[in-house]
Amino acid sequence: QVQLVESGGGLVQPGGSLRLSCAASGFTFHYYTIGWFRQAPGKEREGVSCISSSDGSTYYADSVKGRFTITRDNAKNTVYLPMNSLKPRDPSVYYCAAEPSRVAPIEALCVRTAYDYWGQGTQVPLSS
Repeated sequence: QVQLVESGGGLVQPGGSLRLSCAASGFTFHYYTIGWFRQAPGKEREGVSCISSSDGSTYYADSVKGRFTITRDNAKNTVYLPMNSLKPRDPSVYYCAAEPSRVAPIEALCVRTAYDYWGQGTQVPLSS
């Protein structure tokens, strides 16, 4: 059974940092592309960052470039998303997603419809 479990969410203030983790099980992790998505209330779920299974190529949404870094540890079946210099638009529910590797540019794979498996999400609310 495929499972993706996100952790690391929590209250943030503008300028702060968090590190999200996505622990995977139930599938051959290193054959899967992994993505982080986020969804704010009333908005569409958007791709934040994705990492390929083959060469580790990465994609970042323009809104997070230079602030977020996606990495994967295939030995631990885990993907990380350190988030720095958080901005007021960053608070959302963050989701981890997985799909079997395909031959395509990573930017083309960082869309919601490309993913078969999803975690339950972790909240990253804005501290008032």
